[in-house]
Amino acid sequence: MTRQYLPIGIQDFATIRSEGFYYVDKTPLIRQLVFAGRHYFLSRPRRFGKSLLVDTLKALFTGQEDLFRGLDIHGHWDWSVTHPVLRLSFDRKYDGPEDIERNLANQLGLIEHAAGLDPPNPAEAPPERLRTLLYHLHGRSGQRVVVLVDEYDKPILDGLPDLDRARANREALRSVYGIIKDSAEYVRFVFVTGVSMFSKVSLFSDMNNLKDISLDPRFATICGYTDADIDTVFAPELDGLDRDEIRRWYNGYNWLGTARLYNPFDVLLLFNDREFKPYWFRTGSPRFLFEILKAKSVSPRDLEGRLTDDESLMSTFEIDDIDVKALLFQTGYLTITDEQSDGFDTLYQLDYPNQEVRVSLNRGLLQSLGKTVAEARGQGRDLCARLEANDFEGFAETLKAYLASLPYQWHATGDLARYEAWSASLLQMCFRAIGVDVRAEEPSSHGQADMVVHTGGQVFVLEFKMAETDADVETKMEEAFTQMRDRGYANRYRDRQEPIHRIAVVCGREARNLLEVRAEPAVMT
Repeated sequence: MTRQYLPIGIQDFATIRSEGFYYVDKTPLIRQLVFAGRHYFLSRPRRFGKSLLVDTLKALFTGQEDLFRGLDIHGHWDWSVTHPVLRLSFDRKYDGPEDIERNLANQLGLIEHAAGLDPPNPAEAPPERLRTLLYHLHGRSGQRVVVLVDEYDKPILDGLPDLDRARANREALRSVYGIIKDSAEYVRFVFVTGVSMFSKVSLFSDMNNLKDISLDPRFATICGYTDADIDTVFAPELDGLDRDEIRRWYNGYNWLGTARLYNPFDVLLLFNDREFKPYWFRTGSPRFLFEILKAKSVSPRDLEGRLTDDESLMSTFEIDDIDVKALLFQTGYLTITDEQSDGFDTLYQLDYPNQEVRVSLNRGLLQSLGKTVAEARGQGRDLCARLEANDFEGFAETLKAYLASLPYQWHATGDLARYEAWSASLLQMCFRAIGVDVRAEEPSSHGQADMVVHTGGQVFVLEFKMAETDADVETKMEEAFTQMRDRGYANRYRDRQEPIHRIAVVCGREARNLLEVRAEPAVMT
């Protein structure tokens, strides 16, 4: 197979098709989409190929037949019929409503100029200009208009965590989307993309005819690359790269289809640089997510492996009341790893999609708490080395110093259970930040261990307990070991033929730190 150019950062369909770039044919799904309905919304994380999809739709409706020769849709499309296309993109930085209005006015001006329309009345606001433009585009061509809106929610996400700014940006967008529905007689097809789905009541109240296909299995692979795509389209790029590592690092996204997906940005940069790095995560640290997690006292342990329903996953939410699991799923930091049905409801299990997100998100969370990446890695490796050497005293001292160096989010509540969870979460984040195999609340036949760490050819089962005072340490130690033994937390790992260690970790409410760590003699399997 002939080697082609890597379309890094290229979102222009014509450039990709005419200048020798790799292209994964999405037109079978586009054909199904266009013939099955007329008004759609699609949520996907950033840099997942939404803009290229939108540009492909534009090329299709404007009849650029040569670009589609050799693709699935070519023989199924009436190339004699073309439609005017009004494409709006909000993929830039917005500080406030005035930026939105200025950018929208500029985009409308370019479309008006390209259509040969007279300059608009300077006093006419962008929403009314949009209404006028739809009317004239339809009138001049005799065909209804295709409306494409890319990254509709970028101005709102840019406003977070400043709620006042996010609300102001939202209000600046509302009237624009209302005009599109009001002009239905001039519109043939509407496709809106974004990362998140903000409440129809607050933003899409006038566009409630959009069909959300974000979790429609038929369109699960309309953005992103599958394993089959990597092995066929990109086969010339695989030489010298570990195929299993590519999968471990970047594969795993799931929107209820049969195939798990790669973020195209990661794959293209891997093939270009030939090194495994967190390319996607580095393009935009989700600081607003970290702020929301801290404000809502949510730790990774509250998110990993949790069950939720599809309505919650793609729930629309208000700026003032953001569902953390839904936001993390929609922005690409969690994905669906399993589904369960009781015959009436279907529940979905969420977890990190891959190694890149697992490590990078936990590093980012630690950075938001005041740790540098180097500090987090250094302390994580030190803790692992202590465990592997069975130096549990050294492990306790290192862990105590680590916990003391980070702020505790729930001091004011006096909630022992939350402090216990916070201590476990900090250790878990530290291990995650260096890529260690750590599992939180992994179930056994009679319960679930707080944490299980696999490192150095050994298994470490940790149980965390909270003591009111130093005098309660022995009681809590015995309680932890009894619980681990009686509930058989170690039993599921016996077939690994590795030493298994039970470790009790006791933290103190008064001390607000670690009080003691103790390990039982290893169980040899």
